[in-house]
Amino acid sequence: MAQSGVRGEGRRSNGRGAGELGWDDSLYDGNGEPVRGADGDSGQGAQSDPGRTADGDPAAPVAADGDPVPGADGRTAEDTMPLKSQGSSGSSGSGGGARRHGGGARPRRKRRILRWSAMVLAVLILGTAGAGYLYYQHLNDNIQKDKLNIGDEKDRAAKSEANAAGQTPLNILLIGSDARDTEENQELGGAKETFGSAPLADVQMLLHLSADRTNMSVISMPRDTLVDIPKCTDPDDGEVYAATTVPTMTNRTLGRGGPGCTVATWEKLTDIHIDHFMQIDFSGVVSMADAIGGVPVCVDANIESRDSQGHGSGLKLEEGTTSVKGEQALQWLRTRYGFEDGSDLARAKAQHQYMNSMVRQLRENATVTNPTKLLKLANTATKALVVDEGLDKVEKIYDLGNELKKVEPKRITMTTMPNRYVGSRVVPTDDATKLFRLVREDIALDGKDKKKTTTEKVSSDPAAADDKIGVAVQNGTRTSTLGPVSGRASDVSELLVGKGFTQASAEQTEATAEDKTLIQYPSADLEGDAQRVAKALGIPTSSVEKSTDVSGVTLVVGADWREGTTYKAEVEDNTIPDTAEALNGANDEACMHVNSDYTW
Repeated sequence: MAQSGVRGEGRRSNGRGAGELGWDDSLYDGNGEPVRGADGDSGQGAQSDPGRTADGDPAAPVAADGDPVPGADGRTAEDTMPLKSQGSSGSSGSGGGARRHGGGARPRRKRRILRWSAMVLAVLILGTAGAGYLYYQHLNDNIQKDKLNIGDEKDRAAKSEANAAGQTPLNILLIGSDARDTEENQELGGAKETFGSAPLADVQMLLHLSADRTNMSVISMPRDTLVDIPKCTDPDDGEVYAATTVPTMTNRTLGRGGPGCTVATWEKLTDIHIDHFMQIDFSGVVSMADAIGGVPVCVDANIESRDSQGHGSGLKLEEGTTSVKGEQALQWLRTRYGFEDGSDLARAKAQHQYMNSMVRQLRENATVTNPTKLLKLANTATKALVVDEGLDKVEKIYDLGNELKKVEPKRITMTTMPNRYVGSRVVPTDDATKLFRLVREDIALDGKDKKKTTTEKVSSDPAAADDKIGVAVQNGTRTSTLGPVSGRASDVSELLVGKGFTQASAEQTEATAEDKTLIQYPSADLEGDAQRVAKALGIPTSSVEKSTDVSGVTLVVGADWREGTTYKAEVEDNTIPDTAEALNGANDEACMHVNSDYTW
């Protein structure tokens, strides 16, 4: 095992032996009925060769969806980021309900991770399958668990505050990977050169359930998004992954200590507190797609996702609507080549269509009330998922499923994080910042929120006298198109002194960029002081926030106050950006556009 210390990318193992669950699937037939006298095991199919180019030369390794294959260090030939690889590390195993490892000579499994759609399906099934409690202990034993957040900035994103009825929103990060850590995953994913390499977070979606449970929003982040990854510590062996020093693809987060690092990266980028995560792998997607019995999807022309160089998922469908399940469902979710411009953004649209259709199918499928089928589905669901420790019991997942079921499809909004290209990668835009704010503030993306009455939050800690409150003033007036207003921090600090805050002073630091003026404070005992400063300047208390980045009350003069002595709060635009490409959950006419180069 590698020794604890700072390192770059590396391999992790996170599995369990095939026989340690205390449940033998061979005792049940395809309908979930008990059988006797058979072991029920099936052999793995042969793995395919990596393929050759048209002239007979070996082709560059590609996955089943045609994407470039990462090497042992997790990098593909097209990657240019300076990320290191320092070999592999095992997992020590923590016992006591943590992720379990295989025993004896059995093959070990790593993290079970891949597609959000199967995760939501699993939760909805468990929310329906009350009869599953007959197998309560077995189902609990199925569940694999991991730490929620392993970053070094766990308090960065504040938890959502309760509404007037005492309800709070739920934010669930859905994670998937292209891990090829078992023979089954290898056969489904292809690219045998990558067997056992560090997993990459192939799919990342944030599911936001509103506090009043009337609506749901989903934000997809393209896997090629460049982000700042925080320092993360592996919960199994204590290995430390230093914070990245250059923008790095977000799919690398999973190989830096586990899903808790993916969570930490999302919180750093969005300032949205994440309550739970769920993850699944190739084989989990297939098993869950089989369990539901098929999901209708649509293409506007015949499609075959495969070219002469071996790129593509292998998906082959006729024009119109087809019910996909099993491996064909996995192909749909992995297809880039053949949909629109062949980008990861097009793939996200296809995944949105699948999820919306799947939710409608579950609601309309009366056969899901069959007790025998429910027990089989519950067993499949609990074995397919890895979750955080807050979802470590069947009843917790069951309760979450019940919460998700409260939202009608017409109040579900699927979006893609607004982005722009930087070379072959993408970065978030200002519209993405706006989308993150809407989710933080629990604003429905479909624009159908009931009018909310807002009350100013008043601190329980009384403010000191104005002349006893120290205030550091910073210049944050820089924008993407305008330079900072020279001397703005000094002007506003003099304004404060004139209002009786004699300890206010301008900080002589480089100007930053803040869209909105805000007041920050480091601890609860200074909240009252910060609110008093806000009231004196006419700044709403919604712009007063706790932050570990400051040591005292700090006023950051933003781009919304570049001149004058009176602050005028702008009326917030709470409409969803057009660049988020929203898809409503009730839209059953959505159809993927097929690239003419992939028709037949």
